[in-house]
Amino acid sequence: MVKFNIIKSLLIVVVGIISTSVHGQKDPVDYVDPLSGTHDSRWMMFPGAAMPFGMVKLSPDNERRGWKAGYEYDVENISGFSHIHSWTMAGLLTMPTNGPLKVIPGEEYNPDLGYRSRFSHDNEVASPGYYSVQLDDYDIKAELTSTTRAGFQRYTFNNVDSARILIDLQIDSEYSYELFNGVITKVSDTEIEGFSMHQSLRGAGYNEYTLHWVMKFSKPFTSMNGWTRDGVVRNIEEIFSGWDHSDIGAFVNFDLEEGDEVLVQTGISLVSKEQARLNLTKEIIEPYGWDFDAVRSNARTTWNDLLKTIEVESSEEVNLKKFYTNMYRSYVGRTIWNDVNGKYVDMYEKVQQLEDPDSPIYGGDAFWNTFWNLNQLWTLATPDIANKWVKSLLEIYDKGGWLPKGPTGIEYSSIMVASHEVPLIVSAYQKGIRNYDVEKAYEAIKHVQTTPGIAHKAGGFVGNRQLEEYMKYGYVPYGAGPSSNTLEYAFDDWTVSQMAKSMGKIEDYKYFKGRANNYRNLWDSTRLYMNLKMEDGSFKPDFSPFCCTTFLGSGWCEGNAWQYSWFVPHDLKGLISLMGVDTFTQRLELGFEKSKPWRFNSESTHDNSLFSMGVLPINHGNQPNMQAAYLFNYARKPWLTQKWSREIMDVYYGLGPKEGWPGDEDQGQMGAWYVMSSMGLFQMRGGAAVRPVYEIGSPVFDKVTIHLDERYYTGKTFVIETINNSKENKYIQSAKLNGAVLNKPWFYHDELVKGGKLTIVMGPNPNKEWGSCETCPPPSMSSEE
Repeated sequence: MVKFNIIKSLLIVVVGIISTSVHGQKDPVDYVDPLSGTHDSRWMMFPGAAMPFGMVKLSPDNERRGWKAGYEYDVENISGFSHIHSWTMAGLLTMPTNGPLKVIPGEEYNPDLGYRSRFSHDNEVASPGYYSVQLDDYDIKAELTSTTRAGFQRYTFNNVDSARILIDLQIDSEYSYELFNGVITKVSDTEIEGFSMHQSLRGAGYNEYTLHWVMKFSKPFTSMNGWTRDGVVRNIEEIFSGWDHSDIGAFVNFDLEEGDEVLVQTGISLVSKEQARLNLTKEIIEPYGWDFDAVRSNARTTWNDLLKTIEVESSEEVNLKKFYTNMYRSYVGRTIWNDVNGKYVDMYEKVQQLEDPDSPIYGGDAFWNTFWNLNQLWTLATPDIANKWVKSLLEIYDKGGWLPKGPTGIEYSSIMVASHEVPLIVSAYQKGIRNYDVEKAYEAIKHVQTTPGIAHKAGGFVGNRQLEEYMKYGYVPYGAGPSSNTLEYAFDDWTVSQMAKSMGKIEDYKYFKGRANNYRNLWDSTRLYMNLKMEDGSFKPDFSPFCCTTFLGSGWCEGNAWQYSWFVPHDLKGLISLMGVDTFTQRLELGFEKSKPWRFNSESTHDNSLFSMGVLPINHGNQPNMQAAYLFNYARKPWLTQKWSREIMDVYYGLGPKEGWPGDEDQGQMGAWYVMSSMGLFQMRGGAAVRPVYEIGSPVFDKVTIHLDERYYTGKTFVIETINNSKENKYIQSAKLNGAVLNKPWFYHDELVKGGKLTIVMGPNPNKEWGSCETCPPPSMSSEE
């Protein structure tokens, strides 16, 4: 069996090499580098094996617990391979070892204290759905692949002295967790199973979950052993942690010969061990048996099929690598939490059943400002996934009575500010993505925008924390919470108004459109900035554009007044009338000039990440002003949008472990911004208007072909073709849409999805006549009925 698998693996590699040389091109999946950005990255951005939104994210860990724990490229040892890398959630690590027994991981800068192993990046391979590394201290090759809900590992032992595989249930992670009960049981000499009850920490105390798992081995083990806080126990049938937050782990020993492989298959579930076994059976055992390479091939094909929905062409391979790596990130960070048959655990810890198991329930961080990145990509490239996200949000609304900001597991997280799941739902609806109960969707978004937030009886906080004050005063007073929530709530109000208008709910349309003007209540005409406003209507004294960064306290949420003064995506015409067009453009351009030396990333300026978020004008490394480059389109200076969107793509976005993303790549948001911008497309209003538009930036590719999903869009393809494009030729000289001259820097979404072609002629100098006429700016609330 081992020899057959080795021969089969070699044949796969040879066929791949021949195919590439014959056809002279790579598949989109070949350009993805999962190691990119793994220096200083988040727990959810990992180099290991996962499927799109996979429950199993099987990846190496090497950092101590804390912010941005997980895998750090500069730490050249590995503590093991854990199965969950989701926001605030972790668990179930495996590690093959030999020699003297060690049951603690040790320290990242002193690996000899535990079971860690050194490794070399020269012997490390990462691609979508596959990861491998040589563990030097043990002379073991580890390979990982996965399906959505099951992991598959292949360990090749070259040193067989005391060969064993460790299973550790208490591990380091970004948010950390308390393990308050765990059990590992021997089922047979080739199978073990277990569960562990977790309480997430570090501000995620609302999140409790039980991880159930079943693990099968391709070879029989000679004994099962384990450890708890009280020490090591041997030759056991079961080990129990106790109820006192104890450590717990197990290790199985093998009698091997040099070069032997041990394959490990693991199914997981938040429901039960029976469900974990079902996930493993349906996703790996029945379709693939013990064929590791077939599972790896399936993962590669799945990713390639997703990535090739957008085909890009460029003579610069770096552009292809950036594009597909960023697109990959946009679909890997968040998580499917239902089992293969549709069962899942809701916020009350009750088992529920999805009506359609193929339309999953998702978890992840908040949708904070995803209207500037993920919403645009998901609804354009994969509208069926966008549809499923809406159905997932409505499933949670059904069970808990509220839309979630960002469900972790399936818990109300209360994370971040505003309720920007609303723009996601509205954008899907406005683009004709409506395979769900649209009346319920409207009911849900209206509810969250009219009902003050509360502590939910199942845990966490739901709704908008300062909505009561916002509705009373028309703004969030300084002292009540982040004043910036005024701007965030006003944008969400506008999106509700647009869905109401599309559905013929005219009274609601007028009401929410009126509230969308509340952004004006923070405008300080003496400063020409948004300002912190007191309850009595006066502005806070001692104004500074770079003052008062906060998280959930008083001030500007993870930003500053400079950044939030632009946060009126729904009505930039109105903002320009307040600020004055000259102040608008001059201040904005000066902000870009000042921020470029820092790579448009505030984290480069200070060790304290919250403080640093308020230091620079342009901070692309966080959410509040990722729209900045596209603001110039609204001020009749689109050549500056072209210039600065290119600068961000060239300066902020890099390649490789250390240059990939200098900021907080929050589950694909930065990745999706790059994907859209590199095609030359952006949606300031997140596609939530009655008739959504795409603004045009500076496409980096010679040709982009978007393959449209015929289940939602009538056109087969939309092509964006550039002439004379290069790194220097970043400026648009002229454009045609379906053969007709296009003199404005935007066009309608419905024109794109009917299929067709956008042709753009590029040059090294700005054409200040193109797109700058009085009627050229994209639509704003003030210019619409």
